[in-house]
Amino acid sequence: MLVDTHTHFYDEWLLPDAEAAIQRALEAGVGKMIQADIDSTERPSMWEIGRRHPGVLFQMLGLYPGSVTADNWQEELDAVYHLASSTSADGGTMPFSGADKKADAPEKSTVPPPASLSEATHNPKAPAFVAVGEIGLDYHEGKEFAAQQKEVLRLQLELAAKLDLPVNFHLRDAWEDFFTVLSDARHLHLRGNLHCFSGSFEIYERARCYGDFAVGIGGVVTFKNSHLAEAVARIPMEHLLLETDAPYLAPVPYRGKRNESAYLPLVAAKVAEIKGLPVEEVAAITTRNAETLFNL
Repeated sequence: MLVDTHTHFYDEWLLPDAEAAIQRALEAGVGKMIQADIDSTERPSMWEIGRRHPGVLFQMLGLYPGSVTADNWQEELDAVYHLASSTSADGGTMPFSGADKKADAPEKSTVPPPASLSEATHNPKAPAFVAVGEIGLDYHEGKEFAAQQKEVLRLQLELAAKLDLPVNFHLRDAWEDFFTVLSDARHLHLRGNLHCFSGSFEIYERARCYGDFAVGIGGVVTFKNSHLAEAVARIPMEHLLLETDAPYLAPVPYRGKRNESAYLPLVAAKVAEIKGLPVEEVAAITTRNAETLFNL
């Protein structure tokens, strides 16, 4: 069995065909799939699909950096904290209110006492969450909201630590700021993974200085001009996870087309080729890694 540690069946590109795509994944040997959270606009669709496939689809909870703006970040993060702590016995409140902050200059806030893990992840209106993600920094379209993104990331790292959940990172053109935030959060003893990893072995080693982090390997590793194979060859198997990021970044020979969790065996085969291992061994190790990290 394989585990797809990052997918989006609720994405508008995949949603019309989601049920069939899930079935194709199961037939391809992908027995468990984790949906990454984006924001409040897409979360209900993610939950609805997940409810129909218990034990197969699992959900994250988090605010994606690309969804952060100066106007919405507090409200969106309110929603994340509400879902994580609404069942708290002490009725914990959010670390800020929209009226208290300047949107263009976020101040550091104090995270409220969260619910216990069982309470916070079993809200009767929400599914159980297996990770806080996908969270991180994304400067690909510019750094206009860099300050807000860093504050949102910092607060969600504190939330993950309070809930004892792993984190799922999205990083794009923002490594130095990311490592600065991670350095400040070193005391949280975080664990998780770098989703859609495309960095070097040195980047992987640097990340490991700040927490128990694995890397998610997806379709990019199959691209002809990708340098990711060089890093994968050196990263220990116990720190590798497999993912698709469907419907994006489809592996060869589907590059440029819609991606699906059913294509995960192509990623596993490429990793096996790079590592010089039987694909069955890669499947067994990465599945064990995923089940351990996300408590599946």
